[in-house]
Amino acid sequence: MTSAQTEGLIGMLMVLGILVLLVLPSVIGIVHDKRVDRQIRQAQRRYFTTTVTHHS
Repeated sequence: MTSAQTEGLIGMLMVLGILVLLVLPSVIGIVHDKRVDRQIRQAQRRYFTTTVTHHS
């Protein structure tokens, strides 16, 4: 491997690393939002289930 190829590989790995650092917070935020949405839906189902059974 020549020095030009090595420099190209290092540059490509640096670009990929920077891309990961830029995208990672967004992915973590999306996963967090989906988990919160799922918890809200579960809480709503429990609330409506317990409300119906207590009043019936």
